[in-house]
Amino acid sequence: MAIGDADGSIASPLGVLTRKGDVASQVREVIAEGENFDVGAYVLGLPLNMDGTEGTQAKITRSFGAELIKISGLKVFLWDERLSSRGADEYLSEAELTYKKRKARRDAVAAQIILQTFLDARKTQEREESGGGVGFEES
Repeated sequence: MAIGDADGSIASPLGVLTRKGDVASQVREVIAEGENFDVGAYVLGLPLNMDGTEGTQAKITRSFGAELIKISGLKVFLWDERLSSRGADEYLSEAELTYKKRKARRDAVAAQIILQTFLDARKTQEREESGGGVGFEES
């Protein structure tokens, strides 16, 4: 998980939630964490295949997003997460951490990268006043 600042400019890693229980209980766990930070929307990394097609994990993410909307009542944006784990690996490889510590932080840093690219694209879109929502997909 990652969280954006109040201005929607900077994403920071927050931590990693473990998959446990059914989808509704996982969603409630995400919402509980979001309430700690008074979030106004959620961004989910959409795991697309490298050719842009959707596989099983993308379908699971879409279902999770639909449940998140249903329970939270907030907007959910799906954002292409391709290469976020590779970016996290590159970032963490520069830190002098053991493999075990890098692995433990990988998902949180990948979440930060996903959210940061979303925030950056949104800021760019606002500046260009395109108004078309290109690149943004609400679940």
